[in-house]
Amino acid sequence: MTQTSFDDTRSAPAAAEALDRAHAAAVDWLTRMPERGIPATTGVAETQSRLGLELPTDAEPPGDVIDALIRAVEPGLMASQSPRFFGWVMGGTLPASLAADWLVSAWDQNAGMREVTTGVVAAEDLAGRWLCELLGLDPACDVGFTTGATMANLTGLAAARTRVLRDAGWDADERGLAGGPPIRFLAGAERHGSVDLAARLLGLGAAELIDADDQGRIRPDLLAEALAGRSGPTILALQAGNVHSGAFDPFAECVAVAHDAGAWVHVDGAFGLWAGASPRSRHLMRGAEDADSWATDAHKTLNVPYDCGVAIVRDRVSLRQAMGTHASYLTATTTADADPHERVPEMSRRARGVPVWAALRSLGTSGVAALIDRLTRSAQLLADGVTAVPGLQVLNDVVFTQVCVAASTDEATRALGEVLRADGVAFASSSEWHGRAVLRFSVSNAGTDDEAVAESLAALRRAAERIGKQ
Repeated sequence: MTQTSFDDTRSAPAAAEALDRAHAAAVDWLTRMPERGIPATTGVAETQSRLGLELPTDAEPPGDVIDALIRAVEPGLMASQSPRFFGWVMGGTLPASLAADWLVSAWDQNAGMREVTTGVVAAEDLAGRWLCELLGLDPACDVGFTTGATMANLTGLAAARTRVLRDAGWDADERGLAGGPPIRFLAGAERHGSVDLAARLLGLGAAELIDADDQGRIRPDLLAEALAGRSGPTILALQAGNVHSGAFDPFAECVAVAHDAGAWVHVDGAFGLWAGASPRSRHLMRGAEDADSWATDAHKTLNVPYDCGVAIVRDRVSLRQAMGTHASYLTATTTADADPHERVPEMSRRARGVPVWAALRSLGTSGVAALIDRLTRSAQLLADGVTAVPGLQVLNDVVFTQVCVAASTDEATRALGEVLRADGVAFASSSEWHGRAVLRFSVSNAGTDDEAVAESLAALRRAAERIGKQ
């Protein structure tokens, strides 16, 4: 047996063979996705045993490594790209965005500097401009591509922190936070945990919570009371798409009262911001265009591969002051446009905005609207079907893509989720909302159509019947 050398692992034939094997496995994975059972069939320990627990001493042909990876890992994969997968809020992958993502890896560009990696930066700039156009936001906003909505929220809130402290006469970048004026950070009682995490990382502390209504929308009357007669640096976080109900905060009222009080308004729209891209759902976002910053995930509703968050900020100066850094070894742009690393937390990153460009180019404005409409329609069909299953009820007003289902008791609801997931045909994640156990269906996959909904409802009925017999 000929021993593989370090140089052998880097040869062009070896690279081609490894890529061919990976391509064949990827095509097989995607082609058989609609008929796959959804849960993983092996656990972490078993997968590690199959991978080999010991670090090898000798080099191995790249193609053999890829084969070993496929054999060991594929049984432990969750078919989250299935059109019958409704867990958490996970989208699938559009063909154009997936193919573009492969190229991003092959090109291996560090997308941080405008005048060095001009090709991918050009695509990302266009993607950012198109996103603002689609979502009805100011095209002059700065757009940065982050790892996900958590970092997109952090980016928007960092710009907010810089701005509200600067307006109060305090330079946080120079002097830090200690000794500066305190920042009031307000959010709805049902904000997403990623907002809390971003605020904690930024030193804003726990949010001052404003009560929400029965659908999770912040109450504008209580917000007005909280802001009345108060002054000083203030940031308000609103929500486009409650993770349980899919509800949208009343932006027009809340943004107006917050701006009257001198507050910065940030909108967490991880999956819901995309409602603005369809004429049928755009009313849900009315008034959100007047906010100061927005965060979303392209790998949710837009169906771009992981990972791809988007931070959009109106105040370019504050964003670049909060995120930017300069060093003698960095090739700074000579134009008025910022380097991409001045818009996001990372100095080095892959060109994750390129798959966004590919998705938008592939769909066009009408295709994005059709995608949003299909997801919303599928959620409504799913909810209608659930109400026909004896013993089950839908707890939320289905206005977008989220459906919260409950059985007669919390115990039955939890059991329903376990049986449904074990069946493997459809997948929904368990949660708690308003003191009740719920089974949450998040319709996020572009492939979810009437047939996928019907198959999922059949699986849910089987699970409910089984629970009823226990």
